[in-house]
Amino acid sequence: MKNYLQSFNILSNEDIDVFNSKLTRKMLKKGDYFIKEGSVSKEVAFVESGLFRYFYYSSSEEELTYCFTFPNSFVSAYSSFLTQTKTGENIQALSDIELLTISRDEILKLEQSSASWVQFFKFIAEQEYIKMEKRIFLLQKESPEKRYEDLLTNQPSYLQLIPLNYLASYLGITMHHLIRIRKPISN
Repeated sequence: MKNYLQSFNILSNEDIDVFNSKLTRKMLKKGDYFIKEGSVSKEVAFVESGLFRYFYYSSSEEELTYCFTFPNSFVSAYSSFLTQTKTGENIQALSDIELLTISRDEILKLEQSSASWVQFFKFIAEQEYIKMEKRIFLLQKESPEKRYEDLLTNQPSYLQLIPLNYLASYLGITMHHLIRIRKPISN
């Protein structure tokens, strides 16, 4: 965690040591939830190992996967975390996961203690916004084949670790369509 935080060149070693002292280690088993729809997000976690899937239910009760989180990333139901209202999303472990969590109260205290923390949290939020915007543009502008090729190029680990039904949902296509797309590429 220390190396990860130092890589941003925003926080002092003292800031990082204080942050590390506020963390709680948690383990989740495959299938466990970090947060479920209807809950209020009270913490943020750093994924040390494992894989999360973010999904929600459509009006027809279909699970729609819209995001995955891999190691060395933060995980949170961020809108709920900010507004302290119930979330409409589910964050589920697709593998056994090791996390370092910090409570919302501790994050607010850190923000009040130093402008460096405000700058760091702003930077992380900006990076997440950029990722989300890129994903929306890709979904709206590109064909399913192009979206799959983008994954092959930029996120090959997705294809090895994620069950096909979740991958199809993430790409906004049916399983049958995903199998058709994959066939000529894998040959």
